[in-house]
Amino acid sequence: MNAHIHDDHDSLLQLEQRLIERSEPFAVVTVIRASPPTSTWVGAQALVQSNGELHGWIGGGCSRAIVIEAAQQAIGLGQPKRVRISNEPATVAAPEPDIEAHAMPCASNGAIELFIQPTVPAPCVLVLGSTPTALEACVLVQRVGLRVGAAATVTAPLTALGLSRVLHGFDAAAFDRLAPQLILVATQGDGDEDALEAALRSSAAAVLLVASRRKADRLRDAMLLRGITPQRLSALHAPAGPSIHAHTPQEIALGAVAGLVTLRRELEQAGAVAGASSVVGNGEVVPGLPPCEAMSAGDTPVARYINPVCGMAVDVATARHVIERGGERVYFCCDGCKSEFERAPDRYLAIAATQGRGQPAREPAEKT
Repeated sequence: MNAHIHDDHDSLLQLEQRLIERSEPFAVVTVIRASPPTSTWVGAQALVQSNGELHGWIGGGCSRAIVIEAAQQAIGLGQPKRVRISNEPATVAAPEPDIEAHAMPCASNGAIELFIQPTVPAPCVLVLGSTPTALEACVLVQRVGLRVGAAATVTAPLTALGLSRVLHGFDAAAFDRLAPQLILVATQGDGDEDALEAALRSSAAAVLLVASRRKADRLRDAMLLRGITPQRLSALHAPAGPSIHAHTPQEIALGAVAGLVTLRRELEQAGAVAGASSVVGNGEVVPGLPPCEAMSAGDTPVARYINPVCGMAVDVATARHVIERGGERVYFCCDGCKSEFERAPDRYLAIAATQGRGQPAREPAEKT
């Protein structure tokens, strides 16, 4: 068993490294407390990708949806969190302000506590232009911990910097494939309008322009003539950073990168405030999350069955714990609920018969 655990740990580390190399966000979930009966152990780990895919083991199906939802919230906020899944009374597990508490939805009534550590890649900044200011900005952007890409009509100077993401020309679709959060236009007279239009037509959250106020106003008028809406123009920040009385390309780049840092932090703070309303951190117990609702994606309706033991919704198509009883199928989220049903089937069949909630009822068994 120890070798198996070691192998699982190695595979998680390998996956973690691949995601880091691809600049994809993820969260590592570690069990820091486990009270029996539970199928996990202290030190057990799993990795959750931003799309909700879970690798590893931190417990059975009853806790899976809660863990995935909490990990995705941690990724979105870029902040670690502690999560407790338990039905222990307050006298045993006193509420703590820094723990997000959830009810244990399974009949086992075990308890687990987890630490979730997200890894979120630094935002990507796309620098447009190959001017001395643009080149210096590329260097400074990396020094302040941001990822950098670049685009210009002449790319040789950018390639000489050793940048791995260099685009030729100014194309909004190509920009979006790099997914920059911020774009810095430092063309300074070499294709200003084309570069700025492509930047504003991209999905970047903000566009910073290295230019005087007079030139910036002229370019705003040019963008309106090119069909950029006033609403999108509000994403343009010009001049690019605070006034530091810059004269040299190095000084101009320094001011522009200061503007990038300011906007980055403002966007992070806005995202944290927006996400805080959905995060519980006051120790109050949050109702259990139905796994299928938390994990299903797309517009295709999912056939669901209400588990009569714990009340959670089960995806009929992927359910692994099924019993045929009285010519009908009963679906469960985990072995624990299935075993509990087998101890008192008539009781739980009566509960199942009264389940509504607008979801499909029990499905007739196939005739053999």
